Amino acid sequence: MDNNSPGRDRLLHIYETMLKIRKFEEAALGLFERNELRGSVHLYIGEEAIAASVCSALTDDDLIASTHRGHGHAIAKGAELTKAMAELMGKATGYCKGRGGSMHIADLEKGNLGANAIVGGGIPIAVGGGLAEKLKGTKNVSVSFFGDGASNQGTFHESLNLASVWKLPVVFICENNGFAITVPVTQSTSVEDISVRAVGYGMPGVSVDGNDVIAICGAVDEAVARARSGGGPSLIECKTYRLKGHWIGDPEVYRTKEDIAKWADKCPIKRLHDYLISNGMVTSDDLDAIETGVAEAIAEAVSFARESPDPDPGYVMDDVFYEAEGRSI
Repeated sequence: MDNNSPGRDRLLHIYETMLKIRKFEEAALGLFERNELRGSVHLYIGEEAIAASVCSALTDDDLIASTHRGHGHAIAKGAELTKAMAELMGKATGYCKGRGGSMHIADLEKGNLGANAIVGGGIPIAVGGGLAEKLKGTKNVSVSFFGDGASNQGTFHESLNLASVWKLPVVFICENNGFAITVPVTQSTSVEDISVRAVGYGMPGVSVDGNDVIAICGAVDEAVARARSGGGPSLIECKTYRLKGHWIGDPEVYRTKEDIAKWADKCPIKRLHDYLISNGMVTSDDLDAIETGVAEAIAEAVSFARESPDPDPGYVMDDVFYEAEGRSI
């Protein structure tokens, strides 16, 4: 490990965060299959290294804007597992009082501006966050997570352009998992590396292995430092793969079992597990203890969500309008 690699404590934090995301998603899948969680969910399984590594470089004051596949981002940014699971199950104790569900979790106390069901919809929100931080004179950064499909949306190009013109402290993170729903990236995108599009907007762009924590941290640390110092935005493409379908129930006729198995062997959790042990940072018992603690936390989150009350219909009109100075707007 070179001097620029993340330290032991940070790597252990990332490892634990990845485990939390993986086990949370597996629990959500089980709840859906038992009809305890209504409405489909988009699982982040296989992509955990990106959210965990990126958010390990951020503070609670930094901002993120998420996507329809946003549970992992929320957890990596510090969401409480109990409240996150309650939100997925539509309970009153959830982050959005059960009104947002899977695709609209927000946690403003941790700087999470929210998940977004619209492809590319969160990108300009992150730019707005970056503009707000610049106007306030802070050193905070704003991070936009989005998929390869969103890189072909107008919001992507408009947002990169504006962020560059105004030198906003925004880091654009493209989670390229190979598919825009069912369409392979090779059939939808004009370039092999989405990061090269940064050149057209006068900002740095780099593509990294999205299952390699070390590589992600290196790219993100540089981009965050640039943003904090007033150097403006950056684009990072993380090439990864979702091990589950686009949504629960996806027939997955657009890819082969062999491809899934090949990428399962590149599991980011296993890779970091082996890296930590092979570099003498921890023992297998140390990592087993972390996994046990995560399993207990997930079980607690499920129990909390199951036991939480449903929203009271009497409050259905709350939070619909913004109320200021005694009037609704």
